[in-house]
Amino acid sequence: MTTVGEFMTTRLVTMDGDDTLTAAAQEMRNSAIGDVVVTKGDDVVGIVTDRDIAVRGVAENRDPNRTTLGEITSRDVITVSQYDDAVAAADLMRTYAVRRLPVIDDGRLVGLVSMGDLAVEREPQSVLADISADEPNN
Repeated sequence: MTTVGEFMTTRLVTMDGDDTLTAAAQEMRNSAIGDVVVTKGDDVVGIVTDRDIAVRGVAENRDPNRTTLGEITSRDVITVSQYDDAVAAADLMRTYAVRRLPVIDDGRLVGLVSMGDLAVEREPQSVLADISADEPNN
């Protein structure tokens, strides 16, 4: 059995729900990532992606300098443990139609597993794995 902890991403960026969309977009650009984990204290309250900023923020005519991450993040966060089976994590993604799962250990955020991570691990010859394994081109 391959566990989530064997291939999860540990290079995470977390931001507070009171941070603005502009701050999150700048952090994503500077860190060459497509998402930030939204926290309140030590608790994970959501994930905001670059697409969320575009669709739930900009396309809805929200002011990115005033709109907070907490206003656009989905509240129902599905998490996994680093000891969970990778197949079970993929099943959760399919069931809940999500592309990323925060990895929690003893109530603490320790990683993030994405659909791309699963593809690289489970189907290394797939197109998604090939794209996910490449360096960012921005």
